Amino acid sequence: MSSSQPSEFSFWRSLVAGAVAGTAVDVILFPLDTVKTRIQSPQGFKGSGGFKGVYRGLGPVLIGSAPGAALFFSTYETGKHYLPADRAALNHMGAACMGEIAACVVRVPTETIKQRLQAGLYKSMGTAMVDVLKKEGPRGLYTGYPITVAREIPFALIQFPLWEALKTRFAYDSEGNKSNIVASLCGSTAGALAAAVTTPLDVAKTRIMLGKDKNGVAYDHRVVSTLLRINKDEGFRALLSGLLPRVKIIGVGGLIFFGAYEYTDSVLAARAI
Repeated sequence: MSSSQPSEFSFWRSLVAGAVAGTAVDVILFPLDTVKTRIQSPQGFKGSGGFKGVYRGLGPVLIGSAPGAALFFSTYETGKHYLPADRAALNHMGAACMGEIAACVVRVPTETIKQRLQAGLYKSMGTAMVDVLKKEGPRGLYTGYPITVAREIPFALIQFPLWEALKTRFAYDSEGNKSNIVASLCGSTAGALAAAVTTPLDVAKTRIMLGKDKNGVAYDHRVVSTLLRINKDEGFRALLSGLLPRVKIIGVGGLIFFGAYEYTDSVLAARAI
């Protein structure tokens, strides 16, 4: 499907399109995300459940996907609209950073509960929520906020300027009509590259959110020290745990995510929303 490039920024259109895209990709690719989390777990893939219960933890995702993605894209598109536009790459970088910081407010609590369910630390979302709040308080839900932001910002700094550049180069014909399929392929390519580069940060985030290593020793919640500890205890290869599933998830996910976003945005733009 092709569409003309929207001439006007619409906060509500980006909000709705983001919500649709976030829900679609997270639900469809959830089993692969579970496999990646279990590979990165200190208990190892088999010790965390292997291929059993790959939809464990879907509940928090269903709650957080739509608002998280909606918050990201509405902030991202708003940032693009108001930040200086004379340097496109810097405009997209700044907007992407703003979007990630905002989205993580919603994303981190759901991610914390989701990953603990995926790793087999709890049997239900309710039990996980009650136990985290009882033992760690509300701050426990935001245990991984700094590391998540530390992972997402480098990821966004690579993915979104590259996506926008590729989309501008390849997705529009000479008359300015956009191919949503090509635009989503551009997003997939940009996401896969960003995923590979930021895998060590993703491993550190997973460990911090799970709380403890296989010997029950807690991580200190600091990014650099967690990376150094994993490298010291398990070797550099451990920092690349889950690289292939992560690249596949985000590569395929980018196709779904940006495809759903571009399509929904085009449909709403055609209706002048």
